[in-house]
Amino acid sequence: MTLVLVYDGGCPFCSHFALRSELVGGLPGLEIRDGRADHALRTELKRRGLDLARGAVVLEGDQAWHGAEAIAQLCGRLRPSDPLLALLRQLFAAPPQARRLYPLLLWARRRALQWKGLPEDPDQGVPRQAGKS
Repeated sequence: MTLVLVYDGGCPFCSHFALRSELVGGLPGLEIRDGRADHALRTELKRRGLDLARGAVVLEGDQAWHGAEAIAQLCGRLRPSDPLLALLRQLFAAPPQARRLYPLLLWARRRALQWKGLPEDPDQGVPRQAGKS
């Protein structure tokens, strides 16, 4: 079955992780999808209770993992040829450890999106910059 990673393409960290996972993660057939750019996909995920604003999603058939569980599921399957992914695999492959560390990823994502002037929730409009009408 195809494994699908749905990530926030507005976040540079998320994008980098997704692309590296696809290219050097050692998971043949991994499909990555930019959830920020795909409104229909976001709508379907929200209908299932999986809010992209609260974390990445991994799908496999009817099974879905969200947030820390998604990253643990993906990292547990990685067979990277890349030192950075190998480190991330060590840090996030165990679900309890992923749950402890995942808030740091969400914090970094939030800061990166703020820096880019993008809303944390892809379904919200782009916030106005300070001083602009």
